[in-house]
Amino acid sequence: MIEILRRYSLITLLLFNSTAFADSPPLKPSADQASPQVSKNDAVPQQPAIIKWWNLLLDLPLFVGSNKQANDTYEPTFSAHSKSKVIKYVIGIHPLHNPKRLFEVYGPIVDFLNTNMPEADFTLEASRNYEEFDKKLYNEHFDFAMPNPYQTVNSLKHGYRVFGKMADDDDFRGIILVRRDSGIKTIADLKGKAVSYPAPTALAATMMPQYYLHTHGIDINHDIENRYVGSQESSIINVLRGHVAAGATWPVPWKTFSQENPQLADQLEVKWQTEPLQNNGWVVRKDLPTKVANKFAVLLLNLDQHEQGREMLARIPVSRFEPANDASYGPVQAFITTFIKTVRPLE
Repeated sequence: MIEILRRYSLITLLLFNSTAFADSPPLKPSADQASPQVSKNDAVPQQPAIIKWWNLLLDLPLFVGSNKQANDTYEPTFSAHSKSKVIKYVIGIHPLHNPKRLFEVYGPIVDFLNTNMPEADFTLEASRNYEEFDKKLYNEHFDFAMPNPYQTVNSLKHGYRVFGKMADDDDFRGIILVRRDSGIKTIADLKGKAVSYPAPTALAATMMPQYYLHTHGIDINHDIENRYVGSQESSIINVLRGHVAAGATWPVPWKTFSQENPQLADQLEVKWQTEPLQNNGWVVRKDLPTKVANKFAVLLLNLDQHEQGREMLARIPVSRFEPANDASYGPVQAFITTFIKTVRPLE
């Protein structure tokens, strides 16, 4: 059919072309019209009109030969990885690190969850500081979150439940760093000096070191200057640069800093450390579908069972995530109660 249409159209065009050009006088530019100036490089050979029409006819199958029925309707298609039609969930990690570092460490885990849960779309969201994270958590902004133990206990009053936690509780302790050349020998040497911490509500890196100082003869409200510098890395760097006499953090960021900056870390030493408590928790909003929450938990809590997962955990670093529940954080609640009564209030 298309071939017949071509031939009929060609005959019509030839007749039209010969008639039109036979009746039309040749066109000449008027004397007062300037001819366009075209350079050699700009010149483009012009095709006769009849050739242009014929080329168009040659392309006709591109428009009509599509093997589709007349009543076919367009339907959008989605790739196997498309998540445009699934429910989105936000994952929040408390400010263990600055946002850049946090995405480097926890981004691969979120990617793994997305790959293995095509029915959900997970997004990792960092917070600039503890105050911002607290606000999001207590307003139920996160669907899943990994708060510190103090925030974990508080989240239970804001619509969350505990389903897991970091393992390696022995690493969840406060450590107090000083420069090797600082001359700081005893805790009493800190009197009248400044000490850095990530934030007032950081449990291992702030509250536990402050409680340790309190139980070893330092009135933290009068004997020293407390500086809350925003992150674990900042607390370490403040000691390194001599801005403070000592700085508090906890083993995980200190191990990471030591591995990545061994020469700088050699200038510091862990002078004191606290007793441990339960490690960071994993919580989920209670109103999420049980099926989604359970599958998320299974994938997360079994990362240590395969090579890909172990590589992700090594970046944190932690050996595994393990099951937990609200009752797992009873000792943390007891510590917080004692801290408020003996050291300082918590807002």
